[in-house]
Amino acid sequence: MSVKDNQGKPDHHFPSPIFLGIGQMTATILILYVSKLNKIIHFPDFDKSIPVKLFPLPLIYVGNHISGLSSTGRLSLPMFTVLRKFTIPLTLLLEIIILGKRYPLSIIVSVLAIILGAFIAAGSDLAFNLEGYTFVLLNDIFTAANGVYTKQKIDPKELGKYGVLFYNACFMVVPTVIISFSTGDFQQATDFQHWTNFLFIFQFLLSCFLGFLLMYSTVLCSHYNSALTTTVVGAIKNISIAYIGMLVGGDYIFSVLNFIGLNICMAGGLRYSFLTLRGNSKPKQPGDEENALLESKS
Repeated sequence: MSVKDNQGKPDHHFPSPIFLGIGQMTATILILYVSKLNKIIHFPDFDKSIPVKLFPLPLIYVGNHISGLSSTGRLSLPMFTVLRKFTIPLTLLLEIIILGKRYPLSIIVSVLAIILGAFIAAGSDLAFNLEGYTFVLLNDIFTAANGVYTKQKIDPKELGKYGVLFYNACFMVVPTVIISFSTGDFQQATDFQHWTNFLFIFQFLLSCFLGFLLMYSTVLCSHYNSALTTTVVGAIKNISIAYIGMLVGGDYIFSVLNFIGLNICMAGGLRYSFLTLRGNSKPKQPGDEENALLESKS
């Protein structure tokens, strides 16, 4: 998020990614609470069992927020897009370990193609940034864990999708404020020079609302699909960003291997989408094979 000075030139970026996360959590709480009061949505009232039902999702949630906001701006758009692809194999692995799901070989091959392309592109990145790579890979881990545990926690008989969103934000907004104070992030935000700039205020509030919208759409997608499908769909949306980043922005350094890696990533993502639409990506539960065997015997 940036503002411009009187000559129309960029001044400086808003220096507080954690503070922006606090704004997004606050927007989530307000929107869902007002919707509940007006009976637009429903989620259970607070009781002492809710923290147990949610754990460890709130910790993963805030880690995902902070690492995601801290990773933006440190890499070129195409490289940021590629490194985010590592979320996909991590999600697949966690679904197998935590949820006990099984995927057909065609899906695994598509995922391997995505990760191969990411390795090729990242290995040939001429603008290597260790800090940027570290934040993005941490964000990949938190995003994968967040997707898998969200899928596990949004049972309509328990908290449901709205309850997960609301109580996640409620439990983590205060610790995040404390972290913001202790790191000096909150002070940077309050010292920012453009709080009286209408355009900046509009962008900040819009970012908070869009942050809520992104979280809601992610939970909704996980509710109706697998966590892996949600992750792949989220990665595929960045196809246009990757290619636009090559043409505009001026921070992409072209190399043949990097370009090949990007295209392998995109091909693997499109292949996964094709298999999903064809219905081949439905996860197989461990008991499916046993049930099929019993039916064949009968």
